[in-house]
Amino acid sequence: MTSSHDSSPSELDDIEYRAAVVDLLGVLAYGELSAFQRLVADASMAPNVSDMVALSHMAVAEFRHFERLRDRLRDLGADPDSAMAPFRSAIDGFHRSTSPSSWLEGLVKAYVGDGIGQDFYTEMAAFLDAETRDLVVDVMADLGHSEFVTDRVRSAIDADPRIAGRLALWGRRLVGEALSQAQRVAAERDTLDPLFVGSPGRPGMGLGGVGVIFSRIIERHTQRMKSLGLSA
Repeated sequence: MTSSHDSSPSELDDIEYRAAVVDLLGVLAYGELSAFQRLVADASMAPNVSDMVALSHMAVAEFRHFERLRDRLRDLGADPDSAMAPFRSAIDGFHRSTSPSSWLEGLVKAYVGDGIGQDFYTEMAAFLDAETRDLVVDVMADLGHSEFVTDRVRSAIDADPRIAGRLALWGRRLVGEALSQAQRVAAERDTLDPLFVGSPGRPGMGLGGVGVIFSRIIERHTQRMKSLGLSA
């Protein structure tokens, strides 16, 4: 990737760029709200109270991220509901098609599935103005999923190695669905073009850059799967 684009505060005066930022924050806000709701539901499948508490803490953190994104949208003069609306179908569809049937599947989804989104939007952050970039990087940071999920999944595999194959298949399904969702959002929202392909006087990822980014996302997915003791 090219180095981060150093932006001046006046960039948000660019109507097209401002619209792209509102779109980006809209999809992130709805994603965080959906993650909160999903983690609350997944917590009910926890095998013990301490695990339920751990996942509930993660859910609370996701909701706080949602609030920060919502507040930023308001600061930009955007209506949060309207900003999130275009992305509800894609995000809801992803969660419907990847509804976990067990506690372990929920954990893998929280780590692997969410990790793909975190990687994608963190990569995009390099092309944002400084304030928006810092917000996106912050809300996409790991919430403790990594250590918690790795410990629980590896312990479960040690106790019953047969589940590794099933969870590996689940991980592959998650990456396919998540990448399809990201590509669909990128293709359907012309408003995001200033970030993907750039505009006069503003560098973007470039079409080649998007391909490189997706390659890096797949590489990180493979690393996450390995950390869980699963084949990608």
